[in-house]
Amino acid sequence: MSSIKDIFNKKGHKALIAYLTVGYPSVEATLEMVPLIASSGCDLVELGIPFSDPLADGTTIQRASYHALQQGTTPELCLEVAQKLSAEVGIPLVFMTYFNPVHRYGLDAFCRDCALAGISGLIVPDLPPEEGAELEEISRSHGIDLIYLLAPTSTDERIALVAERSRGFIYLVSLTGVTGARDTLPQELESFVSTVRKRARQPLCVGFGISTADLARRAAKVADGVIVGSRLIQLLEEKDPAPKVRSFIESLRSALQIQSMISGTER
Repeated sequence: MSSIKDIFNKKGHKALIAYLTVGYPSVEATLEMVPLIASSGCDLVELGIPFSDPLADGTTIQRASYHALQQGTTPELCLEVAQKLSAEVGIPLVFMTYFNPVHRYGLDAFCRDCALAGISGLIVPDLPPEEGAELEEISRSHGIDLIYLLAPTSTDERIALVAERSRGFIYLVSLTGVTGARDTLPQELESFVSTVRKRARQPLCVGFGISTADLARRAAKVADGVIVGSRLIQLLEEKDPAPKVRSFIESLRSALQIQSMISGTER
C-alpha cells in the first residue's frame, strides 16, 4: 500500500478522496464499495467510524452513522474491515473518527491497531491542534499521519498552528457548517485556499459540499485534492448502487484530470 505522501508526489495530479461510513448500509457493502471506488480512480478512502454524536456531519452522514451503530458497527469491527480492505486495495486508507471512541479505546492501543490494520492516517474533527499533542506523538510513533482541519473562520494563529502540525495533508472545510452535498461552493473558497497556501507546505484538500464534477473541478483549480462523502452515501441508498457509484467516481476523476491539464498549460 502506498503512503499518503505518495499521492501528492505525482506531478500535476489532483487527488480524489472519498468518504464512506463503515457498516453503511452494511459491512458487506463497505467491503464491496471501497475496491470499486479505488478501481474507478480514487486515490484515498476515508473510512468513517460511526459515532453517536457526529458534530461535524450533516443529516446524510448522521443517518449513515446511526444505521451503522444500530447494525453493531464498533471501532473493533472497523479495524477488521480496514485490515481486509488494506490487503485488497493499493491506495491509502484513513479513519475519520471522533476523539471519544479513540480515547475509550486507548490512544496507544488504537494507533497500534490502526497501523496493524493498514491505516495510514487519522482525521479527528473535534480534536483541535491545541489539544492534539499526545495523539500526534503516539500516531507518529506508529507511522500514522494525524490530519487536521481548517475552516474559513480559522484565525491566522490557527492556520499557522495547523500548518506546523498537520501531517499527510490539511483538510480544508469549504464552508462554515456541517458536511452535506450542495449545489454550489462559497465564493470565498479561492481566497481561503490562497490564505492557507501562504502558510502551509502540506498538500491542501477541500471537502464539505462537493457533489458534482463541476464543483470538484472548481475546487481543484486551487487545491491539491478534493474530498467527497455525502453524495456517495446518497448513492449507496439507491437501488443497485454499484454502477452509479462507479460512474460518479469516474466523472470526478475525469474532471480532475481535465483541470490538471488546464493548470499545466497555464504555468
